[in-house]
Amino acid sequence: MKSRVYYATMFALYQLCIAVGIAVMPLAIAARQAGVTLPVHRVLANVGEAYEDARTTMN
Repeated sequence: MKSRVYYATMFALYQLCIAVGIAVMPLAIAARQAGVTLPVHRVLANVGEAYEDARTTMN
């Protein structure tokens, strides 16, 4: 039961990170033109990896 809750939480967090990344895209484009990069890709990669780990332990 605990792994199901963890899996569902990781799935929701992964989806939330994707939505935030899409919403922040105009800001990220403007920041890149100013010479600053936002680490959204690192956050998404870390959460995606945790989600994949949760998915493999679920099976």
